[in-house]
Amino acid sequence: MTRIKDALDAVSAAVIAQKDYLTSLDAKIGDGDHGLNMARGFHAALEAVDEMDDTTKPGPVLHAIGKALIQNVGGAAGPLYGTGFLRAAEACDDSTTLNVTSIEKLLGAAIEGIKARGRADRGDKTMLDTLIPLHECFLPENAGDRPLLTVLARGAEAAKAGVDYTKKIPAKKGRASLVGERSIGVEDPGAMSAFIMYRALYLFLRR
Repeated sequence: MTRIKDALDAVSAAVIAQKDYLTSLDAKIGDGDHGLNMARGFHAALEAVDEMDDTTKPGPVLHAIGKALIQNVGGAAGPLYGTGFLRAAEACDDSTTLNVTSIEKLLGAAIEGIKARGRADRGDKTMLDTLIPLHECFLPENAGDRPLLTVLARGAEAAKAGVDYTKKIPAKKGRASLVGERSIGVEDPGAMSAFIMYRALYLFLRR
C-alpha cells in the first residue's frame, strides 16, 4: 500500500464518518443528500484506486478519484469535485511530490476547474469559500520559506475560517440559492465537505 493510497483512505474515512452531519446541513438549505452522495462517491473512489496496478504516482490516482466522483456523486457536488480532482491530475507529472509548491499548483488547478464548471467564485457560499483561502496559504508570498507542516496548519485554519464565513452570507449558487437570505446561519455543505477532506489530509500528514 502506498502513501498516496493511505492518504485517500484517511480522507475517505473522514467523509464517510461525517455523512450524517453533511446530510443534516444540506437538509436545511438544499436537497438533504450531500453527505449520502459524498460517502457513495468516496466508496467508489476507494474501489477504483484499489483496482489500479500502480498507485505510486499522484496524477493517475487523482484522475481515478475524479472519475469516480463524477460517476457516483449526485447533484452539483459530483461534477464540481470530480472536475477539481481531474484538473489537479492534469497538473501532475512524474516528478510531482508532496511539497508547498506542488500543493499550491494542484489546488490552483482544481479551483480554476471548479470555478469554470460551477460558474462560481468566492463569496457565493460554495466549496470555493473553503478552497480559495486554503490555496492562498500556499502561494509563495504567503508561504515563504515555512516548512510544509506549518503551511498545512495555516491552511487548516484558513479553510475553517472559510466554512465559518459561509454561515454569514446568502447562497448565490445551486439549490441553496432558492432559499436566498434564509440560508444565512447555516454553513454551506460543500464548503464543509471540502474542509473535512482537507483536515483529514492534514491530520494524516501530521502523523
